[in-house]
Amino acid sequence: MTGEWQPTACILCECNCGIVVALEGRTLAKIRGDKEHPASQGYTCNKALRLDHYQNNRSRLTSPLRRRPDGSYEEIDWDTALTEIAEGFKHIRDTYGGDKVFYYGGGGQGNHLGGGYAGAFLKSIGSRYRSNALAQEKTGEAWVDAHLYGGHTRGEFEHAEVSVFVGKNPWMSQSFPRARTVLNEIAKNPARAMIVIDPVITDTAKMADFHLRVRPGTDAWCLAAMAAVLVQENLCNEEFLADHVTGADAVKDVLRQVPIADYAQRCGVDEELIRAAVRRIAGADSVAVFEDLGVQQAPNSTLCSYLNKLLWILTGNFAKRGGQHLHSAFAPLFTFGGVGRSPVTGSPVISGLVPSNVVPQEILTDHPDRFRAMIVETSNPAHSLADSAACRKAFESLELMVVIDVAMTETARLAHYVLPAASQFEKPEATFFNLEFPHNTFHLRHPILDPLPGTLPEPEIWARLVRALDVVDDADLEPLREAADQGLEAYAQAFLGAVAANPAMSRVLPYVLYETLGPTLPEGLKGAAALWGLAQRTAMKYPDAVRRAGHVDGNALFEAILARRSGVTFTVHEYEDDFELIGHADHKIALEMPEMLGDIARLTDAQAALTTPEFPVVLSAGERRAYTANDIFRDPSWRKRDAEGALRVSVEDAQALGLVAGGRARITTAAGSAQANVEISEAMLPGHASLPNGLGLDFVDEDGQTLVPGVAPNALTSTEWRDAYAGTPWHKHVPARIEAVEAAATA
Repeated sequence: MTGEWQPTACILCECNCGIVVALEGRTLAKIRGDKEHPASQGYTCNKALRLDHYQNNRSRLTSPLRRRPDGSYEEIDWDTALTEIAEGFKHIRDTYGGDKVFYYGGGGQGNHLGGGYAGAFLKSIGSRYRSNALAQEKTGEAWVDAHLYGGHTRGEFEHAEVSVFVGKNPWMSQSFPRARTVLNEIAKNPARAMIVIDPVITDTAKMADFHLRVRPGTDAWCLAAMAAVLVQENLCNEEFLADHVTGADAVKDVLRQVPIADYAQRCGVDEELIRAAVRRIAGADSVAVFEDLGVQQAPNSTLCSYLNKLLWILTGNFAKRGGQHLHSAFAPLFTFGGVGRSPVTGSPVISGLVPSNVVPQEILTDHPDRFRAMIVETSNPAHSLADSAACRKAFESLELMVVIDVAMTETARLAHYVLPAASQFEKPEATFFNLEFPHNTFHLRHPILDPLPGTLPEPEIWARLVRALDVVDDADLEPLREAADQGLEAYAQAFLGAVAANPAMSRVLPYVLYETLGPTLPEGLKGAAALWGLAQRTAMKYPDAVRRAGHVDGNALFEAILARRSGVTFTVHEYEDDFELIGHADHKIALEMPEMLGDIARLTDAQAALTTPEFPVVLSAGERRAYTANDIFRDPSWRKRDAEGALRVSVEDAQALGLVAGGRARITTAAGSAQANVEISEAMLPGHASLPNGLGLDFVDEDGQTLVPGVAPNALTSTEWRDAYAGTPWHKHVPARIEAVEAAATA
């Protein structure tokens, strides 16, 4: 044991809570919350304590691999791998065009820094199209956000009088700082209230003052009824709407026509309960709202994103303590510009992301603009995207596929080349999930271990690939290297002049920073060089907020990021800043969205149930549970219970289908079939079942046996089940048939 606690962070959800780690050799022997972290303040959940299962497991890769013609792999050296890969992508570019190279990834829940360097290589070969996990969840909301105010909002739950969770179980999925502590504070305070909209009696729903237990897939009717109550009972904040909102009258005209009683019946929630919840919202001094995958991966997901925002906009819960806020961003997760189209299917490319559900269709075609090559970085789309079989077929058809990862994932086994990355604890790392207001934080995690022999950090991998393309003459970099040795002020002047004079250099800025500023940074932090550019951008975009946080300029902010190993507060906003953060020229919320208003009007005649006599049950594929996590936890031994990831069914369905607790059931959908253990739960409504996320990953145990515990959810989902606007998948609403295995076998 080193005896020294080293600060780093959890990498299992977007919170990235600060933790401190005591090492025993290369083992993360002890883990606890970091009280010095400015956001999490010592808080962490049980999952962070299992991070050694990520760091040290038998799936780690330690050499570049090249696929042989027979499908097996051989180890090759780094120079050979990167030379051949660079030549392969140049061939694709020169033969078909660089836009035929598709990029998927850029980091998981905690490793965004490497993805910041990918752009230099992608621009060098002319690649234009990309996607990642956000396209499975957030692009519908991002499209609505772009129209309403041109940015992303976050609720200030720590101080909210009323907190509303829509398809969200923060007790289990966290997603905002100190989630369980804040939830307990809300539940214990009689002056505060919690409203949960969810078909499941989740841990959070059990704490709620109002649980609107909607039928699966009917959230839009419930939310439309709630917004209509605000209008029809004259509960809107008219002063706020007059001063800060445009288009409110058109929205109210549509909501006046909503038949509240009928919609309450359709969603299965008592009308008086809906009205009582809405009156509590309208009467509160502050309201914060959080929507998540329960609605974002279900029918009418984009409409639900629009409707739930009406709850806080119509009541004026913006730019006030405990309300909803726009926020600063250290690096933008989304681009809030126009919507492009994918090359083959013409699907909307929202926030710069191709919808994940159309990826196989963009490849498996003879269309001249199809994707012919793919780079996957720190992601596992063959497992995580809808219809795994279609994804595998598509990836196998590519002329060139390269995967960068720490493990031999399901996607890596389809690649022509696999490049082993250093783990998140072996390199400088960071997350760009910086979403809080008024205090926003950024955490550069220093490496606490040397890279495993044979692996490289992603910034170094991308730098070597850019070098192989000869985009920038090394002699052009020498003046910047000399300036970097003289300090950040000298470097800033030299950098601006060099980039202005050399267009080729401006296309590969992260590479330039890595090669010139990187070597002057403290030992082990070369990969943090790109943060200097982001610090300058942040200081220019939010000058007052950066100064309030104690940083006089971008250089001072960068130096603080390097020095403060538990993280730094980079902006401190005042509540009136919210209005300046609105992206429209008039700094008002543009509430009228014709597409959404048309959908609200059509709900009266729309079909709520997508099940059929053949597939009568709604399956939620990918539920978060206490012992499930994302795909980076491949070693199943971390799970202390429910190791196989049981199928949860209602008491009523178990009786009707002859299912017994601990028995086996077959789940069949239009896309596939699988078997799972059965858990009978009073939390589930009749006709609703769930499978957890993070299962169905293979792992080699100590005896050399390959284990595949649980069901891979996307063996049961389909690329065709997706939102009409954003293409986000309906993973939480999959029509299915469930049978007892014995009964099915007899039949």
